[in-house]
This record gives sequence, C-alpha cells and structure tokens, in this order.
Amino acid sequence: MPRPSVAQVCLGSFTVVATTVVLLAVSGASGVLAVAVLVGFALVLGTVVTVLSMSAATARAAAAGAATVEAATVEDGAADPARAPRPAAAATGHAYARQR
Repeated sequence: MPRPSVAQVCLGSFTVVATTVVLLAVSGASGVLAVAVLVGFALVLGTVVTVLSMSAATARAAAAGAATVEAATVEDGAADPARAPRPAAAATGHAYARQR
C-alpha cells in the first residue's frame, strides 16, 4: 500500500482534531469513557479521510497515466486520428481557424 503524502496526513490530522473539538463541544461529554468514544470516532473518521484522499490521488494518477499512454499512441499513428487532441489556439487575442 502506498504511503500517504504530507498533505494527506495533515488533512487526516486536521479532521481528527476538528471532529474531536466539535463533538466534545456539541455533546458536552464529561466522563472518561464518553470522551474516549468520541476521540475514537474522530480518529476513525480521520483515518477514513486519509485513505479516501489517497485513493483519489491514485485514481487521478492512473487517469493521467492513461492519457499519456493514449497521447503517445496517437503520436505513433496507431490510434484513431479523429480522437487525436487538437492544439490549443494561440493566446494572441483572436482565435483563428486552422486548416488541415
């Protein structure tokens, strides 16, 4: 399993802290057991957020890799030329049509 990035760990940690503070403020729990249950729930929620952010990053990387492979295939001429990406219009103020 890949390791989470620093940003993903920070997101999960922030989720744990924010959830703990909000749950303790809303519930008014004062017993040790009640506080432990709320902190445990916040810890589980922070872990879920970190894992979901990791899977989203993996999905984005896989999609970018697939697009790169598809673009390389188009450049080789092995793919359908109608699906080839078109070059962007020049940013000179007016977009002129390109003729092939």
